[in-house]
Amino acid sequence: MARIKIELPDHFAFSTALPIYLSQINYGGHLDNALLLTLVSEARSRYFQSLGYTELDVEGLGIVLADAAVQYRSEAFHGETMVVDMAAEDFNRYGCDLIWRMCDQASGREVARGKSGIVFFDYGKRAIAEVPAAFRARFS
Repeated sequence: MARIKIELPDHFAFSTALPIYLSQINYGGHLDNALLLTLVSEARSRYFQSLGYTELDVEGLGIVLADAAVQYRSEAFHGETMVVDMAAEDFNRYGCDLIWRMCDQASGREVARGKSGIVFFDYGKRAIAEVPAAFRARFS
């Protein structure tokens, strides 16, 4: 089976620091793989806030996660602080990819990298919607 390979952008538009709590540690003594995605979700929410949006209001539309891919690189442990870098790219008619990288703040060790595909969603119509022009223009 071919392994997922995620190429990182040359520049990340956003960065945020997130501590790892004891509740995020699994039986192996490191960050649980599923809970890593909760950290990425928090980073995504902060990214949208930095742009003046919420995940439910991007120029009047919400976003939903269409897909996610993760490439785990090393363990992360309770008490460490992760830095999550994020950038939007690969726009299409209905959404884009959010490329991210997670590293330990103290050592710089890469813990994981990934891609979250998002689509825009009109919650009033319960249907996907085109990327808002004003949002897309921020990344041109």
